[in-house]
Amino acid sequence: MKKKHVHLSDLHGYSRLAIEATLGVTDLVEAMHHNILKLPLPFGKTAKEPRAGVHGAVYKVLQKSSGLVYDSVRGVTKLVGGGLDAALSHLEPELAHLNSSDERAAIVSILNGVLGDHMTAHDNPLTIQMGFRREGKPLNLTPDALANAIPNPQGKVLILLHGHCMNELQWRRNGHDHGEVLAAANGYTPMYLRYNSGLHISKNGRAFADLLEEMVRAWPVPVEEICIVGYSMGGLVARSAFHYGTQAQHGWLQYVHKLMFVGTPHHGSMVERAGNMVDLALEVSPYSEALSRLGKIRSAGTTDLRHGNLIDEDWEGRNRFAHAADQRQLSQLPAGVHCYAIAAMIAKEHCEVRGKLFGDGLVPLKSALGHHQDEDRALTFPEGHRKVFYGMTHLGLLDSPEVCAQLQSWIAEKA
Repeated sequence: MKKKHVHLSDLHGYSRLAIEATLGVTDLVEAMHHNILKLPLPFGKTAKEPRAGVHGAVYKVLQKSSGLVYDSVRGVTKLVGGGLDAALSHLEPELAHLNSSDERAAIVSILNGVLGDHMTAHDNPLTIQMGFRREGKPLNLTPDALANAIPNPQGKVLILLHGHCMNELQWRRNGHDHGEVLAAANGYTPMYLRYNSGLHISKNGRAFADLLEEMVRAWPVPVEEICIVGYSMGGLVARSAFHYGTQAQHGWLQYVHKLMFVGTPHHGSMVERAGNMVDLALEVSPYSEALSRLGKIRSAGTTDLRHGNLIDEDWEGRNRFAHAADQRQLSQLPAGVHCYAIAAMIAKEHCEVRGKLFGDGLVPLKSALGHHQDEDRALTFPEGHRKVFYGMTHLGLLDSPEVCAQLQSWIAEKA
């Protein structure tokens, strides 16, 4: 069956996002309109409503008249949205069986990475549900279903977790897939996870821990060993899962001997830190304050990447957009597991400044290696369990033969 880049059923999800975006932009424009009417100084700390004189009278008239206009826009938008929602709901069951292309999956994964928490809260049909997949298709975690879907399942399982705004199909890059190569060389059965990277890392970590427990119980043959490879955010989701798996006294923990991180921002990503600084800059002036709402549509998963939040306590009860110091409660590697870290630098040779400012383009070098100025937060990788690749980008880690060879070397080591 021919694969489609965009399904007609996708219109249901996209229409909801469009309606919600229209409402959001209407609110933003109204807020900017009112702030401009108040005529504060460009960098004033407050923008009080003018009450006296001609300015006050004009402001009140314009405020009321513009309010009617904005309310009308919202009313019509919601009416149109409701009609589209009802009409497309009838189409969705008829079209859900169509095959999906890699390009479509990539677009949906980006949407979830940027807006995934919002999409989940509003039951958007494009929301990704966590699950293991094979060739893009979800796997049912029952012994019969797994036996039918996986030819010759092994007792050794290699689990691969993708990064932010990505999906499991993107482990294959330029014809190379670390999972396929490592599984074939070491007698593992590869299992690829797809998850909504816009959710809090702690929520994905808890769900992944539960899913691993379910997988082990349903595996067609007795599980002997599990090796986990986490790319970028995937490594943080894995660390979070160990925390919640330990709390729940899960059985899968006893089978995990090795945990490998590839370009994982253990102590945060420079990209999200830059986004937080943009929020701060836009809030300086009442004229631009409304624009800061645009930056604040980014997902909970994205803001977790500022410091590398892993558990609920790292973010609960806090304004995730505030310019706040690192307040993480959990910062150490899981106990009883051999952990390894791979990092990259765009620069072709080591440089402290470039490593801090640019790293691999997304993750600072020290963050990927677990280094931290606070000894209590620094991650303790044993000697020989860290490796830096120079002249390489963050995405380049996915198809590098050298990276694959290093992972193979660590897997082959006796635990």
